[in-house]
Amino acid sequence: MEFAYSPKVEELRDKALAFLNDEVIPAEPRYQREKLEIPQWETPPVIDELKVRAQAAGLWNLFLPAGEQGLTNLEYAPIAEITGHSPWMMPEALNCSAPDTGNMELLHHFATEPVRDRWLPPLLAGEIRSVYGMTEPAVASSDARNISTRIDVDGDDLVINGRKWWSSGAMSPRCKVAIVMGQSQPDGPPHQQQSMVVVPMDTPGVNIVRSTSVFGYSDSGHGGHAEVEYVNVRVPRENLLGELHGGFALAQARLGPGRIHHAMRLIGMAERAFDLMCERSMVRFPFGKPIAEQGVFQDWVAEARIRIEQVRLLVLKTAWLMDTVGNKGAAIEISAIKVAAPQMATWVIDHAIQSFGGAGVSQDTPLAEMYEQARMLRIADGPDEVHKMSLARRELKRYRPRV
Repeated sequence: MEFAYSPKVEELRDKALAFLNDEVIPAEPRYQREKLEIPQWETPPVIDELKVRAQAAGLWNLFLPAGEQGLTNLEYAPIAEITGHSPWMMPEALNCSAPDTGNMELLHHFATEPVRDRWLPPLLAGEIRSVYGMTEPAVASSDARNISTRIDVDGDDLVINGRKWWSSGAMSPRCKVAIVMGQSQPDGPPHQQQSMVVVPMDTPGVNIVRSTSVFGYSDSGHGGHAEVEYVNVRVPRENLLGELHGGFALAQARLGPGRIHHAMRLIGMAERAFDLMCERSMVRFPFGKPIAEQGVFQDWVAEARIRIEQVRLLVLKTAWLMDTVGNKGAAIEISAIKVAAPQMATWVIDHAIQSFGGAGVSQDTPLAEMYEQARMLRIADGPDEVHKMSLARRELKRYRPRV
């Protein structure tokens, strides 16, 4: 395994760091102010300005696989990590934010030509947003086989009925299309029961029920999260992604890259929290000496650095495996990083909050909102317990007696 950055990656990394420090972080106060000045679910104008500058700097759609003029997973890792320093602004500024990245890959690889030509160009241009409708409020969605939304074939049409929630970005007026997963063959084999369908958000029967907050944060500048009802929603058969009843395999293909992208960004979030924590320790003087000289705090610093570096190495190994042997060959490592990265980030951010005291839980630092995002990722894209179960089963399979 060779993790040294290539000249191409070094150049992109330098550009991304400069963009973060010169453009994004200085604009964070404006972003927070504009969220209060515009209609709730609109995109703050500063994001559109940053998009123009990111494109001009060659920092655009970098999540795309190498075959599509993008980067390998290993090459993308240090860039995605940098975007995690400002997770509510920089990924979208580079057109590398979830769920759009995964949806674009699904459209590129599995959509029919008319559907791909309609929806992929405006997504790649950063002009619209999209939804990935998988999780449901009425079932344990950590097991995708529980999905109850129905997708029925009716002549040349597909008819969708069901209710989804945590549909990220759905509250935004820029959200124009959803990819919906539902049961199309309830009595079929366990992994051949679901299908995925592309659904324009203005299709009759698509109803936004409500927004859902995360720890009280609406994520309004990023389109929020929504509960969405699909009532006799009818779309042409050409809107099917891939094969009928092949949705489970598509979900796994989509979620692998999505999980590692989250892990990459979580490292960046932890690094920013680490920086803030250490900077704070130099200017606060409880009990007659700076926090930096307190033994307890020094233990936090050492532990945080150890945890960050361990997860970074595991992420790089996982990215390398995905590039060399594919997502299936990296399944154990993908599950491992999905557990390890959010746990590491929440630990580091939590201790940074502690070092700030009351300021750490206020709106005066980014730490509280970062903690919300990191803690949420212990559930999103599969809870810790499911990934541990999957990892353990794969490990134990090697030890079962051969018959």
